[in-house]
Amino acid sequence: MGEAMPRRQVLESLSGLLLVLFVAMISSTVVSTALPLIIGSLNGSQTQYTWVVTATLLAATASTPIWGKLADLFNKKTLVQIAIVIFLAGSIASGFAQNADQLIAARAFQGLGVGGLQALVQVVIAAIIPPLERGRYNGYLGGVMAVATVGGPLLGGLIVDVPWLGWRWCFWVGVPIAILAFVVLQKTLKLDTVRRSDVHIDYLGASLIAVGVSTLLIWVSFVGNSFDWVSWQTGAMAGGGLLVLAVAVLVESKAREPVVPLHIVRTRTAALAIIGSLSVGLAMFGGAVFLGQYFQVGRGYSPTEAGLLTIPMMGGVLVSSTIAGRMISRSGRIKPYIVTGSIVLVAGFVGLGTIDHATALPLVATYMLLVGVGVGMTMQNLVLIVQNSVPLRDLGAASASVTFFRSLGGTIGVSVLGAVLANRVTHDLTAAFGGHGLTQGDGGTSALNLAALPPQVQEVVRTVYGDATAHIFVISAAAAVVSVIAALLLRPVTLRNTIDLEKTKDDQVVTDPVVG
Repeated sequence: MGEAMPRRQVLESLSGLLLVLFVAMISSTVVSTALPLIIGSLNGSQTQYTWVVTATLLAATASTPIWGKLADLFNKKTLVQIAIVIFLAGSIASGFAQNADQLIAARAFQGLGVGGLQALVQVVIAAIIPPLERGRYNGYLGGVMAVATVGGPLLGGLIVDVPWLGWRWCFWVGVPIAILAFVVLQKTLKLDTVRRSDVHIDYLGASLIAVGVSTLLIWVSFVGNSFDWVSWQTGAMAGGGLLVLAVAVLVESKAREPVVPLHIVRTRTAALAIIGSLSVGLAMFGGAVFLGQYFQVGRGYSPTEAGLLTIPMMGGVLVSSTIAGRMISRSGRIKPYIVTGSIVLVAGFVGLGTIDHATALPLVATYMLLVGVGVGMTMQNLVLIVQNSVPLRDLGAASASVTFFRSLGGTIGVSVLGAVLANRVTHDLTAAFGGHGLTQGDGGTSALNLAALPPQVQEVVRTVYGDATAHIFVISAAAAVVSVIAALLLRPVTLRNTIDLEKTKDDQVVTDPVVG
């Protein structure tokens, strides 16, 4: 499949893929503004709040490399539809959850489908559109991302604010969209079926990666609260997680069909793009997840109002991804936009690191706009620059590898920043209430269930959450600095105008050196 598809056929196929991307993104954004109320109604804790998000990201992260490898071996269209079915089952189960633990488990299953959708959409688009033209279509992707990210919080806020709907519809609202995406893809997407007799999936490597990452994230969530930093639990969990990941690297180096192909990720372009994606994912997911909580718990706004207040960030994603995508397609140059976007991302998070419970909203909106612009200029383009450097046969694994590390960064970000926020809030509430803190002992009430607290206590909780949130944005800014360094070290490349790498023998990225 070395030749590009006609534009009309591309647009027809793209319509189904955009629906898939939309349903995957809205599954997270529609919950973002509603999550404080959801966890409050289930009498969950700040740690459980974090894990409702982390569970989905972790499952998506662990499964992404497998989906990518499967895309190199089997029919991509069928795999997308399988991922949609898994996503549907997880969404329905999430809506029926009766407590926070059930919700976390259902969200983890939903994450398996999300991992497939976010990886496979990138792979299929790369299989039908040359890199040079892909910048223009990335504008469409950016538009869908912006609609999902702007509309999702608003929709989630409206759902929980309407009494006859309730928060469970935050999970069920994506079901009809996913079904529509399944039907549209069945009618529009036409791809060749790959038939190979030597199919081998590295389940051992994938399992080791999942276990290693999960162990470290569980350790981060509980260290400093349930046990000390220097303790046997820390040694067992942190040391054990790192040991498992070391074994995973060894397994991947010897596997016949590794889920994370080391010969790809060790090239200079891929390695730097992965480092950039890891830090962008940590900053973006880790920071953005807690904005809804900041506006509701820290500032006292309703879920709908919190969704409206996040529009500047999502608008920045829409505008920057659309404009940058068209300019990249016109010039074929991509590095300047990644460098600029990463710098703007740092500036935005530095600004958010100065906010508290009383910061003027126009100032907060300006900082969020900068974050959105930075994300829009970097996220998709870090995937694109790697896709430009690999042959068609490795496209699925290469795309999934970048997506994997971006999701891993997001998972780490949500978990680490959530733990930092939880510890900070616990410390400040304990100090505010004379050393006693605010526990769930009285009537099962948590700090996130503000409606059940006395007005004077509500005011203290709002102040503590509003002031504590700035600390996690400072950490996000530090992580984003890493993406700036990685972007500056990228080699300048000109995007090729063919589907497969072999067609462009003079392209400088063909001989991309191996790191180390």
